[in-house]
Amino acid sequence: MANIKSQKKRNRQNERRRERNKAVRTELKTRVKVATTALESESDDAQELVEAAQKRLGKAASAGIIHKNQAARRTSRMMRRANSSSAGD
Repeated sequence: MANIKSQKKRNRQNERRRERNKAVRTELKTRVKVATTALESESDDAQELVEAAQKRLGKAASAGIIHKNQAARRTSRMMRRANSSSAGD
């Protein structure tokens, strides 16, 4: 445990950020999963769900919550699924 006042504050800040980042990463997983499920079931609102997931991935990457290459990779995979499902129509 830290003895220095500034380090105690830094620990509190890091804990708050960790909780916030965990919530964002959980939301990302959920949005991507919902969009993927909608694509597989060929739902009517699948395109909207994919766009919402893309937007969240981009925002998380720009905020530094996930790496920008990870966001690009996950977006690319999702779009590959979306394009293959729309090509099969």
